[in-house]
Amino acid sequence: MRFHPLSVLSVLTFGPLSSLTTPFASHWDDIRAKHTWNSVPENWQNLGHPPADTTIDLHIALKAQNENALIDALIEVSSPSHPKQGAHLSREEVAELVAPPSDVLELANAWLDHYGVHPSTISTKHGGSWLTLTTVPVSRANKLLSASYQLYQHIGTNDTVLRTLSYGLPTVLLEHVQNVAPTTHFGFPRTPRQEPLMHPGEATKEQTKVPRGEPGTVLSSRDQYFVTPSSLRSFYKTSRYVPLAADRNVLGIAGYIGDYPSPDDLREFMDLFRSDATSATYSVVEIKGGGYDPSNPTSEANTNIQYTSVIAYPTPHIFYSTGDIGINIQGDRFINWLDYVLGLERVPQTVSTPYGMPEYTVPPDYAMYTCNLFAQLGVRGASVLFSSGNDGVGHGNCLLQDSSGNSRVQFLPTFPSTCPWVTSVGGTMGYDPEVAAPLSGGGFSVYFPRPLYQNNAVPTFLQNLGGQYNNFYNPGGRGVPDIALQAIGFPIVLKNEPWTFRGTSCATPTVAGIISLLNDYRISNGKAPLGFLNVWLYGICLGGLNDITSGSNPGCNTNGFSAVPGWDPVTGLGSLDFERLVAILSRWP
Repeated sequence: MRFHPLSVLSVLTFGPLSSLTTPFASHWDDIRAKHTWNSVPENWQNLGHPPADTTIDLHIALKAQNENALIDALIEVSSPSHPKQGAHLSREEVAELVAPPSDVLELANAWLDHYGVHPSTISTKHGGSWLTLTTVPVSRANKLLSASYQLYQHIGTNDTVLRTLSYGLPTVLLEHVQNVAPTTHFGFPRTPRQEPLMHPGEATKEQTKVPRGEPGTVLSSRDQYFVTPSSLRSFYKTSRYVPLAADRNVLGIAGYIGDYPSPDDLREFMDLFRSDATSATYSVVEIKGGGYDPSNPTSEANTNIQYTSVIAYPTPHIFYSTGDIGINIQGDRFINWLDYVLGLERVPQTVSTPYGMPEYTVPPDYAMYTCNLFAQLGVRGASVLFSSGNDGVGHGNCLLQDSSGNSRVQFLPTFPSTCPWVTSVGGTMGYDPEVAAPLSGGGFSVYFPRPLYQNNAVPTFLQNLGGQYNNFYNPGGRGVPDIALQAIGFPIVLKNEPWTFRGTSCATPTVAGIISLLNDYRISNGKAPLGFLNVWLYGICLGGLNDITSGSNPGCNTNGFSAVPGWDPVTGLGSLDFERLVAILSRWP
C-alpha cells in the first residue's frame, strides 16, 4: 500500500512568550499533531511494542530566532559577486546564527521537566537549537510526544527500527519545534544503491583488456557499456592536474547501513587503473556504532573510495561510518552523521553521499530540518553532493493516494537530492555525444519550492515542456539534478574480484573527486573553497559545463523527461569540464 504524509504544520498565533508565565502545566495538555502517516509505510511490518525497559535517544530541533538568517548567509558566502563570497562561517558563528530565542529554550525545558525528563539526560548543542535527550524510557517518550513507539521490520532486509506513525507537541511549542527524531521517519533500508552489471569470473580478462583512451566502449561478448578511470580522467580533463593542497584539503565520504570499504581492494583497484596512486589510503571515523570491517566490504563504499581516490589522489580521504544507536533500532542515520560533522571545528571541503529515498516517504518536517542542516555545512565551506536516484522519474507505477484516498500518478524525486542546499548528481553515458543515462533520477520536489538560483534555468524547460505530464509533478518545485556525469559500466574491485556497476552513486563520487580538485586549486592559490556549489554552477561556472541534449529518464510507466539544450530534469546543467572550470575560477577574484 502506498502512503502519504498528513502533516499538520500550521499553528495558532500567540503573543510574546514572555507572557506565558509559570506554571506552564495548563499548556501541556493542548496537543497538536506534528506529523502522521495514514498507514504503515510501504515494505514495513509492525512487530508490536518493544520490551518495557526499552529506552530511546531523542533529538529535538528548535527553530532559529531569525529563520531566514542561515540561508541568507549561505547565499552571500556562495555568490561569486557578493563581498562576503568565501567568508565561510565558523562552527561558533553558525551556532549563533541558528540559536533559538532564549524564552523558547526556557519553554522547551519546562515542557521536558513537566514530563519528568531529568536535566542530566539533556544536552544542548548548536547554539541551543538542538536538544539531545539520552536514555528516555519509551513509555515516557510516548507521553512526551503523544506517540506510540513500536518495532517495525523492513520486509526483505529484516532491518528493525523503533518508530511511531504519528507524534504531536503542545500547541504552545508547535511553531517553535522544527523536528523531533527519531519519530515518523523510517529511513532507508540496508539495500545496495547500485545495480551490478558484471560478475566475477570471465570479467577479469575482459576488464583488463578494455582500452584506456576513451570514456566508453562496448564489450561485444556481453554487449555492455564500460568506462575506465583513466578514460573518465581524460574525458573530464583532470588527468593533467597535480593537487598542491593535500595538507589543507579533505574529501569526506558518508557511509551508512554497514557499508565499509576495503584498503586491499583500493590498492588492487589502483594497481589496475592508476599505477601512480597505489599508495592511496583513507582514514575511518566511526559514528554512533557505525563500525568498520574491511574484511567485509560493500560495493557502495568501495565505489565511493575507489572513484574519489582515483580522481583526487593524493587528497586525504575520510570515510565516515555512521550507524544507529542500539544496532539499527532507534537512531537516525543522517542526523547522527550531521550531529558529528557539524560539531567539528573544520568540516571537509567536499562530501560525497550517494544515498537517498523517494521524497514522499520522508516526513516534510524531517526533510526541511535535515535540509537546513546541510545548509549549515554549506555555509561553513563544504560542497555536499547527493545522487539523484536510479529510477528515472520514479519506480513502478508511481500511484500515490491523496488525502481523500484517491490514487494518482506522481513522479517520485529522491531526497536529500531534492534539498535546495545540496548539489544533485544525475547520470550520463556515451561519448561523442555524451547522452543522458536512462536511469538518471530527475524531476521536481513536492516539498521544496524552486530556489532563486534556478529561476533563469528551469522556467525555460517548463515552457518548452508545455502541458506534458500535467499533475504528475510540481512545476514550482526545486528541480533535480543540477549536474550529471557518466553512470554506466564502472569497474570496481570487491573482495579482490572485478565487478562492474552502474548508477548515479557511481557518478556522485566521480563528481566529488573533480570538485575536490577544484577546491584544491582554489586553496593552493590562497582562495576559499567553493562551498555550496549551486550558485556557482547556475552562474559564472555555466560555461564550464558540457550541455547534454539527448536521452531521457523513463519511469512511472512513462517516457520520463527528455534532455534538451539548457537545464533539464535528466542531466541538469550538464557534465563537468575541469579545465574550463579552472580557467573560469582563475579569472575570478
